[in-house]
Amino acid sequence: MYKEGDYDIIVIGAGHAGCEAALASARLGFSTCLFTINLDTIAQMSCNPAIGGLAKGHLVREIDALGGEMAKVTDKAGIQFRMLNMSKGPAVWSLRAQADRVLYRLSMRYVLESQKNLKIKQTSVEKIIVEDGKAKGVITSLGIFYGARAIIVTTGTFLKGLVHIGLETFPAGRAGEFPSVGLSDSLREHGLKTGRFKTCTPPRLDAKTIDFSKTVPQWGDDPPPPFSHSTEKITNPQLPCYLTYTNNETHKIIFDNLERSSIYSGRVKGTGPRYCPSIEDKVTMFPERQRHQVFLEPEGLETKEYYANGIFTSLPYDMQVSLIRTISGLEEAEIMRPGYAIEYDFVFPTQLKHSLETKTIDGLFLAGQINGTSGYEEAATQGLIAGINACLKLQGREPLVLGRHEAYIGVLIDDLITKGTNEPYRMFTSRAEYRLLLRHDNADLRLMDKGYEIGLLERSVYEKFQEKKKLIDEELLRLKKTRVRLNEAEKNESLEQILKRPGINYQFIERHSPPNKQLSEEIKKEVEIQVKYEGYIQRQMEMAERLKKIEDKKIPKDFNYTSVNGLSKEILSKLQEVKPVNLGQASRIPGITPPAISLLLVAIERLKKERGKSQ
Repeated sequence: MYKEGDYDIIVIGAGHAGCEAALASARLGFSTCLFTINLDTIAQMSCNPAIGGLAKGHLVREIDALGGEMAKVTDKAGIQFRMLNMSKGPAVWSLRAQADRVLYRLSMRYVLESQKNLKIKQTSVEKIIVEDGKAKGVITSLGIFYGARAIIVTTGTFLKGLVHIGLETFPAGRAGEFPSVGLSDSLREHGLKTGRFKTCTPPRLDAKTIDFSKTVPQWGDDPPPPFSHSTEKITNPQLPCYLTYTNNETHKIIFDNLERSSIYSGRVKGTGPRYCPSIEDKVTMFPERQRHQVFLEPEGLETKEYYANGIFTSLPYDMQVSLIRTISGLEEAEIMRPGYAIEYDFVFPTQLKHSLETKTIDGLFLAGQINGTSGYEEAATQGLIAGINACLKLQGREPLVLGRHEAYIGVLIDDLITKGTNEPYRMFTSRAEYRLLLRHDNADLRLMDKGYEIGLLERSVYEKFQEKKKLIDEELLRLKKTRVRLNEAEKNESLEQILKRPGINYQFIERHSPPNKQLSEEIKKEVEIQVKYEGYIQRQMEMAERLKKIEDKKIPKDFNYTSVNGLSKEILSKLQEVKPVNLGQASRIPGITPPAISLLLVAIERLKKERGKSQ
């Protein structure tokens, strides 16, 4: 066997998870090698050409606050930016950006290729080598061995990927790309349990054949708000998306041809995403609906290709043509790429620690869709955390574990490893108990200290953040201390009390009592949110503190659950599978009851006393 070399960290797969993992480990000073089946599809946006959206935008901001790259590259490649949910409260505001697919990929590849300590190789990894329970390296399809002290697997949909278009099936990680076959078997050989998931993509259309006059244009915000805290201004030209709808004729074609759909013919065995259903699923689950939205999204500035968001399908090509041409504006539309379904292997995430290291193999980390998630943002989040924690492990430091009250990242990872998932996991604001604390606007206030402490955040960015934090604190203090009388009929009140009134915004306060220093619009909005929602924020902070007390009740690694009298076989089995690190995590395992938590608490306290006496 030929040995090419040794690295501190090997990352397998160069999708959104792999890019973040490789950059994090290289930036923290560790020799890193990133393996990809195809150099030309690094950071490929294999589904929709967009980043962010409801709750997903929060994840991107958190990645940026910790020192990740996704937000910066999105700002470089973005061609439409839109803040969603602005008619609702700030807890659910979330930024979404259309991106130039090619520009995004090339921008991320340039960052990777320019990164010190990072090498990139085009090859397929077939085996992971484990010795004495520790990951030691990988073997490629060419039989070449590469040694490593830690390995991060970020294979996306490539593990034994199968593409389905109608009743036609062929192996692929994405349409037109080879799958990874041997690696899936290697993971199982090392004792990891795998399952099968599926997802769908829609057809891509030729803009020259679309009648946009029959659709409704959807423009972004002006000026476009950037994702990254370090981006001053978006410079790309901005493009609209277009809205149209399916109709009864569309639905009839689908109903009449369900037996030709790979999903409904039984060919696809994997479980699909509930929150991103195929058009076949939509019309069968909601037969009363007269129409469904279709968003025509530009793939980039230098292409005429449009993504038909809303008609994900695995119908055969001829049926895709027929159903598309029933839609207003698409009567003459030509398909450039057909939609398809893809099924792939994933690893059940309850086999992971909070650090995303596997429980059974030392030094082996998993991140992205291999852990049962869907979406670029969920993948990038895990890649960043896996990259950070692989480095911290090699440094002999404690892993970075974010609490559910600290970040959506913490919610996502805790959900995966505690509850597992029986369908592709997607992040929603409703999954977070403390979403008023985890706002889009305050990701930097929550996480930049951690990013800087780890070593990923540049000093200039951190100093700018410190100045912003100082200005916010000074303005909050000024509002609290400054008292004014708006008119003769009113008594003196603090500016803070006035700002809390319904219908009063910061601009009103600014007109009556300008701040001592010039403040950015971002700072003004942050001050207004903190003042107006102070009571709600305080209550959630108190709830988080109560949770923290439970989380602080650690469960010893060698704790014997069978020694706890009164636990049912089902509860005992779940505790032994997940191996929760504290009572808080134990309480979130599905099926674990409050009485069971009480029994655990008593047993842990008793064990603590016994061990204290023996010392």
